[in-house]
Amino acid sequence: MKILKSMKIIIAILKLKEVSIRFRNFNKNNKSCYLEIYKYFTKSHNRYKIFKNKTLGVGLIDINNFINFEDYNNSINGKNSAAYYMRKANKRGYRFIEINKNDFVEEIYRINTSVEIRQGQKMSKQYLEKIISYDKVPCFKYFGVVDKNNKLFAYCDIAFLGDFISINRLLGHKKYLNEGIMYLMIIELNKLIFEKYKQIGYKYIMYDTFFGASDGLKKFKEKLGFKPYKVKWIWEN
Repeated sequence: MKILKSMKIIIAILKLKEVSIRFRNFNKNNKSCYLEIYKYFTKSHNRYKIFKNKTLGVGLIDINNFINFEDYNNSINGKNSAAYYMRKANKRGYRFIEINKNDFVEEIYRINTSVEIRQGQKMSKQYLEKIISYDKVPCFKYFGVVDKNNKLFAYCDIAFLGDFISINRLLGHKKYLNEGIMYLMIIELNKLIFEKYKQIGYKYIMYDTFFGASDGLKKFKEKLGFKPYKVKWIWEN
């Protein structure tokens, strides 16, 4: 059984389309942020030392595969689709906004501790401890899903890194996940990227990797249009 599983992984790796993605357009204020993420992506994998950390099965949306946001949105529409669940969240009064995390300290803690296990693993200690004050990291923006009373139910940390935009952290309150809040989050984020950031040179939207993700998380990514790639990361001075 273990050999069969390994063979399936090898076959999947061989089928991956390869792309080169650059870390570029940094400045003296955000260079250290870029560099930290670049080093993390390109260091040796903890278990498979011959591979780099974030190079195989990287979940990407190639923005240039679509004419505009409407074209992308049409590709994720249909019965029980990502767009369907986004509309479900809209009908319940949820909306997507850019946030300052320091305005939602209590809600973020409530979201982080709403369930002990996510994707088959216990929540790490960093999520279980209440953070009183969040630092603003230069290459990041922060977004959330709120209800009509501006109460936060999901949040994400997004890194803007030259060629691509990376979903670095994405969490929602366990009790409300079935109301479509996570689909609303990513689709509205992608809409912002298509309408504002595509024209200034961003090419890819990244959401971690497919390898190692639970079946539920893989399905979530697939519904939103993410596909697995092999990535060569390039540091552009």
